[in-house]
Amino acid sequence: MAEITAQAVKALRDRTGAGMMDCKKALTEAEGDADRAIELLRVKQGRRIEDRGERVASEGTIQTYVHHNAKVGAIVEIDCETDFVARNADFVAFARDVASHVAAAAPRWVSRDEVPDDVRDAELRVFEQEAADRPVEVRARIAEGKLAKWYSDVVLLDQQHVNADKHDGKTIAQLRDQLAAATGENVVIRRFARFVIGE
Repeated sequence: MAEITAQAVKALRDRTGAGMMDCKKALTEAEGDADRAIELLRVKQGRRIEDRGERVASEGTIQTYVHHNAKVGAIVEIDCETDFVARNADFVAFARDVASHVAAAAPRWVSRDEVPDDVRDAELRVFEQEAADRPVEVRARIAEGKLAKWYSDVVLLDQQHVNADKHDGKTIAQLRDQLAAATGENVVIRRFARFVIGE
């Protein structure tokens, strides 16, 4: 059985935009064959998966936001495929919007894939205990629903943008996908940092 390296998983993620865990599972099932793994992802996830081939998001922008009281701020890196798009006004505006959102909403991770397994499992155990007095057949659904709600509190892509009126209640993932469709490029929120005076 082929050893699945972190580099192989990242390369598949860059090619498809699929989650890290999904990429790892697909590569394991495909015994390390990236093309076969893409086929498996497409079957499992349908039209959401596209083989972007060598289209790696290696350009981009870093934008910041500092709240008017100068006590909270954020910096984000948002990547795309070409320098042309990285300089595009809509792309830069999106990055600034994400930075202001991060400052206000305080997410802990960019995506669900980044949430450590032990943290997620601990939360799920709490939710399962909270649902223990409910009928057996609905307990798992209740716990999963609470986990999804928890993700929307701590995962950037799952959060509704804090300026809901301006963005019609869309999540950060929906806004990113909208920008990707408009530019025709892979748009990746790579990382962020949030700063608060005294923390």
